[in-house]
Amino acid sequence: MATNVGEVTGPRHGRAPAGPPKPASRRSVRVGRLDLRLSPYLFVAPFFVLFAVFGAYPLVYTAILSTRKNTLTGGDAGFVGLENYRKVLWDEHFWIVIFNTFGLFIVATVPQLIFALLIASWLNKKMRARTAIRMGVLIPNITSVAAVGIVFGLIFADRYGLANWLLDAVGLQPVEWRNSRWSSWTAIAFMVDWRWTGYNALIYLAAMQAIPKELYESASLDGASAARRFWRITVPLIQPTILFTVIISTIGGMQLFTEPLLFNYGRIQGGSLNEFQTVAMYIYETTFTNNYNVGRGAAISWLLFVIILIFALINFALVRRSVKGQTS
Repeated sequence: MATNVGEVTGPRHGRAPAGPPKPASRRSVRVGRLDLRLSPYLFVAPFFVLFAVFGAYPLVYTAILSTRKNTLTGGDAGFVGLENYRKVLWDEHFWIVIFNTFGLFIVATVPQLIFALLIASWLNKKMRARTAIRMGVLIPNITSVAAVGIVFGLIFADRYGLANWLLDAVGLQPVEWRNSRWSSWTAIAFMVDWRWTGYNALIYLAAMQAIPKELYESASLDGASAARRFWRITVPLIQPTILFTVIISTIGGMQLFTEPLLFNYGRIQGGSLNEFQTVAMYIYETTFTNNYNVGRGAAISWLLFVIILIFALINFALVRRSVKGQTS
């Protein structure tokens, strides 16, 4: 019996089979290709926009200000070239704060990284409540720096501070912590080390956990002690990480501001004779409290930037040399 074509294509039997798909139009192909090319840039665009607004623009604007005679009270008096830099470099006060900044960096950073290395080696061992202890060493870092400064300022108070009470308990004379360069540096170093030692220890711990366990087992079978394994295996293999923490700590030390400011109860001078005034404090004093000299403050900021950049390049060279030495 013959089948009527109308019956097959009617609503009762459904639609006829669809033909081959139509080729995409040239416009849709172009839109698709454009989307593939632009999408990655759109995804990363927020970072570059934020960097341009909060990073690149302040750098460029500060560089321009450093070449002008600009004050908050008198306005812009015009272009002066490198005059601000000359005055800063010939200013004895600038070299005092440079000395204070580097001194605080050495006093605070060297013990900090040594203790962080030892703590990381201890945390790398098998122990109970390992995760809780590792999280605990990070608590000082997440504590408000203002709270840390206030508490340690009271601990190192001259009359009724805990530090002088402990010295008196063992028969030593109390110390006027804010009236001497070395005593103030020691107190500020305690503040910095308490806050950042755990952070660096976790960085070292992550590097230590990447070291193959077979190296320690082989050294142990050869009779190497725990101290020898630490200095001959652990330290050389995490040397790039150590150099990384050194440069990060250096950058933080060059920008040290809040701890000495709160230690001096909010006074920007850093002691009666500027015993612990840092470069960052000097920038604030020059720009906002001492003649409101914006141009000179911008020049000091750029000199600080150059110092940090030099340390970053040194770190890059050391890390590159270390990695080449390990791979060769």
